[in-house]
Amino acid sequence: MRKNFIGTTVVGSYPQPEWLIDRDALSHAGVPRVRAKDIWRVPPAQLEEAQNDATLAVIKEMERAGVDLISDGEVRRESYSNRFATALEGIDADNPGQVLGRSGQPTTVPRVTGPVSWSAPVQAGDVEFLRANTDHPIKATVPGPFTMAQQAQNDYYRDRASLAMDYAAAVNEEVKALFDAGADVVQLDEPWLEAHPNDAKEFGVAAVSRALEGVTGATGLHLCFGYAAMVKDKPAAYSFLQELEAAPITYLSIEAAQPKLDLAVLEKLPGKTIVLGVLDLNDMTAEAPGVVAARILEALRFVLPSRLMVAPDCGMKYLPRAVAFQKLCAMVQGAALVREALK
Repeated sequence: MRKNFIGTTVVGSYPQPEWLIDRDALSHAGVPRVRAKDIWRVPPAQLEEAQNDATLAVIKEMERAGVDLISDGEVRRESYSNRFATALEGIDADNPGQVLGRSGQPTTVPRVTGPVSWSAPVQAGDVEFLRANTDHPIKATVPGPFTMAQQAQNDYYRDRASLAMDYAAAVNEEVKALFDAGADVVQLDEPWLEAHPNDAKEFGVAAVSRALEGVTGATGLHLCFGYAAMVKDKPAAYSFLQELEAAPITYLSIEAAQPKLDLAVLEKLPGKTIVLGVLDLNDMTAEAPGVVAARILEALRFVLPSRLMVAPDCGMKYLPRAVAFQKLCAMVQGAALVREALK
């Protein structure tokens, strides 16, 4: 990356069109951990074509906004994790289990009844479609092994650490398949590293490292305090963050705008390119470019421009689509202001 070029990207998800999903049902059901096929408005026979059309629309919106490293908006997913997590061997998809969610409420989750393993690519076709329809660098996302192990009822393994390591082996196969399909960056989504910091300190980095073993492409990891639509009050510091300096990732994506994160912690991550959340997704108005620029400049007190990218705090799927687009435009314009100032 050029010395003072502060690139822009997205965390992964983008609002799906109203004609494709029932957004009210999506918002009120909580984040799905098992399949939630009833949210789709389009009949199964036409669903793939409809998802293709919606993905093309999302690609063009990200391009129009000026985002440098784009995704497919995760248009084909009901959540960031459930599509991949329920496609693995060892999961009883017909008889789910329960765990306590991040809010402390019982949540329906995949139930592990045998050895977890990967049998075939789950999202490679998504990446191939994205690669065929944009000239931009592209990012693919996959749920991380630690998070999936926390979001499952374990009826087979002796402990959650063992379960996480088999999830990691499955993720490793998928990550390699996503690079083969044309991804420039593959990101692990690991928000539950923050939700369960004691377990994270015990085996989080080991699971992430196993998931990326032998991977040669550029990799990232995203962790956050939860979707703004679900979590309003957030702490100003992570319980698990600087430990990820030891993880074999290039990009570390964190939320900072809504929680007003103390950015001094970035000094403890000297080997990572920070993907800084500069868009507060709890605010339904677009930030002024100057506000975004100020958030970037605060980060530059602790990290060099060559090691900084910017993004929304988290996935944008719960925002109104017009608001999401306006926020992306503001993000790109704010980054441009800082690049100009750095000249």
